[in-house]
Amino acid sequence: MNTTSSIMGLHLRYRLWIAELNQDITVLRIFDDYLKEIENKKVEPEVKSEVEKYKVHFTSLRKEIDELRHIMHLHKMQLAAESKDPAQINNEKSKSEDYNESEKHYQIFRKLFDQIKEDFIKFEEQSLQ
Repeated sequence: MNTTSSIMGLHLRYRLWIAELNQDITVLRIFDDYLKEIENKKVEPEVKSEVEKYKVHFTSLRKEIDELRHIMHLHKMQLAAESKDPAQINNEKSKSEDYNESEKHYQIFRKLFDQIKEDFIKFEEQSLQ
């Protein structure tokens, strides 16, 4: 990361991730509505158990999203400030490490979210038949 343009590239990547996380929040809200519908239609203990399991998953995912967005927002704002005033650029290695750690955290989250989403869609389709 040697130039202002690379700082802007990191800044834009954070913006993209935050936008994707915001979309995930919307998906979780819709899934919560599905859970309510399933609860209202199904009384089988195994279905209710699955509903409770997904409630816990969705709460955990939402907490993770909030933490990730907070961290990414802080990094994004710092990068934006530095791109406006290159004299402020300091410790490029630290910026790269912050980004790499954020990317790793985001990719782990993305994999987990996508798997739970896929599993829930299958559960929802079976439950609302």
